[in-house]
Amino acid sequence: VQLQASGGGLVQAGGSLRLPCAASGRASRSYGMGWFRQAPGKEREFVAGVSGSGALKEYADSVKGRFTISRDNAKNTVYLQMNSLKPEDTAVYYCAARIYSTVSSDPQNFNYWGQGTQVTVSS
Repeated sequence: VQLQASGGGLVQAGGSLRLPCAASGRASRSYGMGWFRQAPGKEREFVAGVSGSGALKEYADSVKGRFTISRDNAKNTVYLQMNSLKPEDTAVYYCAARIYSTVSSDPQNFNYWGQGTQVTVSS
């Protein structure tokens, strides 16, 4: 399974970005998917997750109400819509897939990782 995250960039505080993550290879449309981020000098942290069907979603408290995770199983793509961005959202964002369909916020429960895309929010 290969995961390709894109859509990162430089944006001003209050702005928006949408990060797509395209899955290829033997990716199953039933895989649970997640977005994580890692800022310089900090550990990787959970941002959002979605179940295989797309019916169940989970968010970190820090992004609730601002970020939305969604998936298009016909395109094998997961999206992270980020609105009202803050400078503290600056990080490398990673998408990940797990062979189980349930939602998880623990990075150890994910089997496949994308290469990451940089998001920088200026104040």
